[in-house]
Amino acid sequence: MDKLRAMETFVHIVDTGSLTAAADALHSSLPSVVRTLAALEAELDVRLLNRTTRRIALTDEGREYVERCRRVLSEVDDAEAALTARRRNPRGRLRLTAPVMFGRMHVAPLVTDFVTRHPALQVDLSLLDRVVDLVEEGIDAAVRIGRLPDSSLVAVTVGQTQRVICASPAYLKRFGTPMTVADLAAHRCVSFTGLAPGGEWLVGEGGRAQHVPVTVVLSSNQIDAVLDACTRGVGIGQFLRYQVQALLDSGRLRLLLPAAGDEPLPIHVIYPHARLLSSNVRAFIDFAAPRLRALALGAPR
Repeated sequence: MDKLRAMETFVHIVDTGSLTAAADALHSSLPSVVRTLAALEAELDVRLLNRTTRRIALTDEGREYVERCRRVLSEVDDAEAALTARRRNPRGRLRLTAPVMFGRMHVAPLVTDFVTRHPALQVDLSLLDRVVDLVEEGIDAAVRIGRLPDSSLVAVTVGQTQRVICASPAYLKRFGTPMTVADLAAHRCVSFTGLAPGGEWLVGEGGRAQHVPVTVVLSSNQIDAVLDACTRGVGIGQFLRYQVQALLDSGRLRLLLPAAGDEPLPIHVIYPHARLLSSNVRAFIDFAAPRLRALALGAPR
């Protein structure tokens, strides 16, 4: 049997909700779809769908298998799209998004170079410190920092970063240096709500991450305001490493509790399922991913 064709048929049945609708979507006949599904179940020796005269429902095995089918078909489509995209010049509109500070530092310069190389392309870059629903908001691709629970997104890993805790020399001279995570409770803290929205920080201790209550004297959804407060000695801050690396290198901030960082957070370029992939998105990923990797994001200093 044509296994890829069978996988595609099975996914269409699940997505459309019926064998008849799947047959229409595939420009096939209902008997052909029925035979394909039966042959696939016979070869796998497992029932994928429970079928009645009114509805179909995935079995536990079917639920697991359909996600694997999506990944396989995505890889196939991605490989074909990559070859096709190389034969086409990007044109039209491309909508991108990235976190505010990371976007300013690393994504915007790439986008400028990309547009310069492709004058027929118009790029809309939105810098937002919130998780964007790509499909709902019409975004073609995004840079996202953190783990990705949504399996419908295709992710290209380009680096990593980590939460760090730091303070200015002036603050440490005045209030002392915390030696343990528990010591943070006795200190004044500033907080970027895009990373820690409440009065708790996620920190690592003893090989595991935990939420630690802190006394926040200043919080803001604007990273620049919190960084300014931290460097001016208002309080201890928690940030992502790339946000403070230059300040650490210059000595304006000092790293505290280096063992209190949680597991590294991956940095991805993401886009919706490969079947929706355009040549513009493929061209941007081919351009941006190796350049972001070359920055050695997350590499020790």
